[in-house]
Amino acid sequence: MKKITIGLLAPFIVHTMINAQQEIPLYKTVPNSIPAENQEKAVTGADGITRINSVSVPTITVYRPAGAKPNGPAVIICPGGGYAILAVSHEGVQVAKALNEWGITAFVLKYRLPDDRIMQDKSIGPLQDAERAVQWVREHAKEYQVDPHKVGIMGFSAGGHLASTLSTHYGETLIDNPRKISLRPDFSVLVYPVISFSDSLMHRGSRDRLIGPSPSDERIRHYSNELQVNKKTPPAFLVHAKDDKAVPWHNSQEYYEALRSNKVAAQVFYYDRGGHGFGMNNKTSDLKWMDALKDWMKGRHIL
Repeated sequence: MKKITIGLLAPFIVHTMINAQQEIPLYKTVPNSIPAENQEKAVTGADGITRINSVSVPTITVYRPAGAKPNGPAVIICPGGGYAILAVSHEGVQVAKALNEWGITAFVLKYRLPDDRIMQDKSIGPLQDAERAVQWVREHAKEYQVDPHKVGIMGFSAGGHLASTLSTHYGETLIDNPRKISLRPDFSVLVYPVISFSDSLMHRGSRDRLIGPSPSDERIRHYSNELQVNKKTPPAFLVHAKDDKAVPWHNSQEYYEALRSNKVAAQVFYYDRGGHGFGMNNKTSDLKWMDALKDWMKGRHIL
């Protein structure tokens, strides 16, 4: 694999082997970075899921719907993987293509994974990339026929933590933003999300990788997003299975209740069974949460 020095990356467009879509680096110079060899690898397992690890060059991959209409909605998708890998196929590419069928322009975010080898502060790297993704989509809204006021973020598992972190911490500007573009998503979709870093609700791997194995109480609270909700937090649609052993379903419930107590529109879709990581298709049920999401988006006048 070609070595790339972080921080010296020039703009370029590449075509990924995964999907042959337009993949674009987020930055000319990656912020908060340490020069290091690019060790990124993508591996497709026997389960058909493609997992990317060691992401150090963040990108956004554009999926445009056929016959896109002007001023359509956009969704930035953050795959999950415990802040260790990105499950980019069933929590990224496949979701983007499904959203395209609804007329939504989708952007799969390949965000940096916390790593002291490549970042000065690994706890803010993923959030910087999410902020930049929203900024980038709004900067290119006219080019991609996107309504800059209908830019949402979707996250699965740890990607849901990232999406909810952006939704509650968008005011912490961690990137250059000379044009003062809003970094606030207009809505969020959180699928079996890691929300809380509290001892009772956390996903240990996600918390340890992002803020370390012995974080302070202040740091835990800062990244427990149910505690950071206010009246300006974007509306949210949440999905969770109540038998999820990896990320307890109360993560979604706590966030939902915080939104409602702040009079922010929210809906939560629960399955009795399904576990964790089912993507768009929970094989234990004939009910499709994507159908409910589509109805919610129509009710919010997003579609």
